[in-house]
Amino acid sequence: MLGSMLGSMPDTTTADSTETTRRVWSIPRAGSLSRLTLNTEPLAPPAADEVQVEVTAIGVNFADVFACLGLYSATPTGRFTPGLECAGRVRRVGSAVERWRPGDRVIVLTRFGGYATLLNVRENTLWPTPNDWTDAEAAAYPVQALTAWYGLTSLGNARAGAVVLVQSAAGGVGLNALQALQTLGARAVAVVGSQAKRDWLMGQYGLTDATVIVRSTRLAADLDAALASLGAPGFDVVFDAVYGADFQPSFTRLAPEGRHVLFGAADFMSVGRRPNPFRLAWRYLRRPRLDPLAMISQNRGLLAFNLIWLWHEASRLPDAMRGTLALIPRPPHIGGRYAFEEAHSALAAIQSGSTVGKLVLEPQRTPEPRAE
Repeated sequence: MLGSMLGSMPDTTTADSTETTRRVWSIPRAGSLSRLTLNTEPLAPPAADEVQVEVTAIGVNFADVFACLGLYSATPTGRFTPGLECAGRVRRVGSAVERWRPGDRVIVLTRFGGYATLLNVRENTLWPTPNDWTDAEAAAYPVQALTAWYGLTSLGNARAGAVVLVQSAAGGVGLNALQALQTLGARAVAVVGSQAKRDWLMGQYGLTDATVIVRSTRLAADLDAALASLGAPGFDVVFDAVYGADFQPSFTRLAPEGRHVLFGAADFMSVGRRPNPFRLAWRYLRRPRLDPLAMISQNRGLLAFNLIWLWHEASRLPDAMRGTLALIPRPPHIGGRYAFEEAHSALAAIQSGSTVGKLVLEPQRTPEPRAE
C-alpha cells in the first residue's frame, strides 16, 4: 500500500535544521478571489511529530472558492492558504516519526494550507497512496470521497435496494456517490446541469433515460417520472449539495423514513471575483423553509453536515479512510489538470459549473494556453 521509495530522496529518516523555501498561494483576508496571490516564503524544518511533504498534486474544491469569497463558515480569519487535500512524496520526517520515510507516496488531509509546493503536516493526517493510483488521483480523492461515504452511510443510511437522488451527480462528490451506491447495491437517480453531462454520465454509469435528469423548471415532473420508472413511492435518500429551488421538489418526494442529506449550497455560488451581495440576499430571503411539526407526521428527516469537522478528529481519520476506500475503491475521474500557477483558472472553472469530475493543480505541470 505504501508508495515506492525514490532513489533521489535523502537517505536520512529524520529532519535536520535546514530551512527551505516553498511557493504558496495565500490570501490576506477573505472577500475577493483577486486577493489570492502566489508567493515564495521560507518553510521551517518539520517538528518532531511532523512530516514534510513535497506536493505533486492538489485537489480543487467548491470549498476553496467559498473560503476565498468569505462564504464558508470554517474560513480562517486573516491570512490563510486555501486547500483541503493534496498528494506527494515525503521529503523529511521529524525525530519522533516512525511510520513514514522519505520517498513514501502519501495523500495529505489539510485543514486549509494545501495550495503549496511543500507542507509540514502531522503524521496522523497522512494516508498511503495506493500503488496503482497517480498522484493526481490521490489528491482528488479524500475530500469528496469522504463526503460521499459519510453523507450516504453515516447520515443517509443508504443500503441495498434504496432509491437515492444525487444532485450535481457529474461533480466530484456526485461521481463518488454514484460509485458508492453501486457498491451498496442501491438505485440512483442523478440530476445534472447539462445535456452533455447527462450523456457522459449515462455512458459511464449505465443509468437509464429516466434516471438521469437535466436540471430545469420541469424538475418535479422529471423526479416523478424517475420514481415511476423504478416503481418507487419516493426517495429513501436525497444527497444534496445544491439547495435553492431544487430543495423543495426533492424533499417532498422523500418516502416515509426518508432522509434529505444537505452538505452544500451551490445555488449560492458567485461567478465573479467577489460575492454579489444583492444576489446573495435575494437567494437567502427566498431559501426553502421547513416546518418541523409537519415533518413529524410525514416521517421525513433533514440532516446537514460540513466535512471540515472531521479534520478536528484526527484519530478518526484512519477508520474513515478505510471505510471510504472499501465503499469507493476506484480512483476518481480527473476532469481537468492545471499548473500550480493556474489556480485562478481552476477556481473560475469550478465557479462556472461546467466541469465534470475533479480538478487538480500540479506544481510540476507547465501552464498551457487556455480559452477565456
